[in-house]
Amino acid sequence: MPLQNRVTPTGDIIATPHRGMFTGNRGIIHDPATKTLLRKRWSSPAWLTCTCEFRGRRREVMAQRSWTELFFLDEATALAAGHRPCFYCRKDDANRFRAAWEKGNRVHDVRMHDIDTVLHHERLDHGKKRLHALLVPLDQLPAGAMVQQGEESFLVTEGRALLWSPLGYSAVERQLGEPALLTPPSTLRTLNAGYQPTLHPTALS
Repeated sequence: MPLQNRVTPTGDIIATPHRGMFTGNRGIIHDPATKTLLRKRWSSPAWLTCTCEFRGRRREVMAQRSWTELFFLDEATALAAGHRPCFYCRKDDANRFRAAWEKGNRVHDVRMHDIDTVLHHERLDHGKKRLHALLVPLDQLPAGAMVQQGEESFLVTEGRALLWSPLGYSAVERQLGEPALLTPPSTLRTLNAGYQPTLHPTALS
């Protein structure tokens, strides 16, 4: 029975056997005795995206009273949900993200705490995922941005939309109507400023 620890682009946490390319956390949100989630879906405003392998360390998922291991299909999914690179296990990526965040959002000497504060406002609306207006045509969004239409999430890359699923991405034969922006606006500006998230291989095929 798969654990409920896979994050969707909307920030929901579902159960699926497919673990994805990245792990991460939002603090402690599980009971290690039962390996089930608590009612809360975050305990820290620092929502991180981590590498699945770091210095040979292996953790038994949800086994400790420590941060709750979550998993993401790819980095675009994590960014859409409101996470950002971890400064401990992904230091180079975190530095690149911060530099692009400063450039895109026109700020200087920003701390990761400041980024977390902005992201926390942009990703949540009364405890649920905050959707944002799409201010430019879909084909003008940077690669790695994600949008939502109805119950479906889509990745934008090379000016086209790909349907997200826990298994990966698939081609879309129809035109999207008026989707909403899933990726937080400050992160979207970060992508526009040159940060390139790691995408699942199905987005590149």
